[in-house]
Amino acid sequence: MSAPRIAALALLGLLAATPGAAHPLAPSLLELTELRDGAVVARFRTPRLAPRGERVAPRLPGHCTRTQPARELADEVAHTTWWSLDCGSRGLVGAELGATGLAGSGTDLLVQVRLADGRQARALLGAERPRWRVPPAESRWEVARSYAALGVAHLLGGWDHGLFLIGLALLVGGWRRLALAVTAFTLGHSATLAAATLGWLPGSAGLVEIGIAASLVALACELARGPERPGPLRRRPALLCLGFGLLHGLGFAGALAETGLPAGAIPLALAAFNVGIELGQLALLGAALGALGLATRLAPRALALPSALPSTVAHGLGAAGVWLVLDRIAGLR
Repeated sequence: MSAPRIAALALLGLLAATPGAAHPLAPSLLELTELRDGAVVARFRTPRLAPRGERVAPRLPGHCTRTQPARELADEVAHTTWWSLDCGSRGLVGAELGATGLAGSGTDLLVQVRLADGRQARALLGAERPRWRVPPAESRWEVARSYAALGVAHLLGGWDHGLFLIGLALLVGGWRRLALAVTAFTLGHSATLAAATLGWLPGSAGLVEIGIAASLVALACELARGPERPGPLRRRPALLCLGFGLLHGLGFAGALAETGLPAGAIPLALAAFNVGIELGQLALLGAALGALGLATRLAPRALALPSALPSTVAHGLGAAGVWLVLDRIAGLR
């Protein structure tokens, strides 16, 4: 049960599935800021790039009334709507928030509330949990849980990062070399995720996404060369995976920037999001391992992988990468 076999089967499954949306797939954001005397400013931001299906619509507190017409702004990344509300003496504590359409859209909703006394609360909602009540005070556990879940959902919700990891596993072969390469990739994306999220690194989201797609093409080219003619990526996978990790970390930071970080718990939220990314990576490879183990038991002879499979996978991975590059270039404004 080798790493290349696991990676090859999982990669073929991902290519065959062809999800409707690749990274970046950020959740929608509902943000409410409580001012004074019951006044509240609500902001709803939903990505323009989203899976086909039902659109997400916010569910505002039932006891709040709108005091001004809604304001809307659309750009190449997202559609944003603002409301001015009057929530009276009840305020936002205990108010029920949520959204409709979460089950049909396949996406999540991050709810963030800033109370007039400076306290903050947040929750990650989805199809199984479409509503949430604002608690009297936010726990650090809720922050960690929400951002870790956000990291897992981001890694598994798109397929460019997943394809890169599985293609990398197929390329390097052997668990020791794979562990070194994945560790280098993790160190790279952790560094740029933190630096970009904290504002230490400038960057263009569009160019970063094109670069991530191009990394798939580079990986496919290396796979197509075969072990007989090893290129720099096959000879020094850890070093180059560190560089690719730096690039992919900027993509992770772009998704996190869509939701923001809690002012009083930035280190905790950032660490939890990064842990979620790592859990998503482990889940991806773990699912491939489980699928191969089950298939080996059920049909061992059917899993005799032909020698031409790496080349076949390389062509599929390269085609996906080229398509993403062209699609993201076309999306630049």
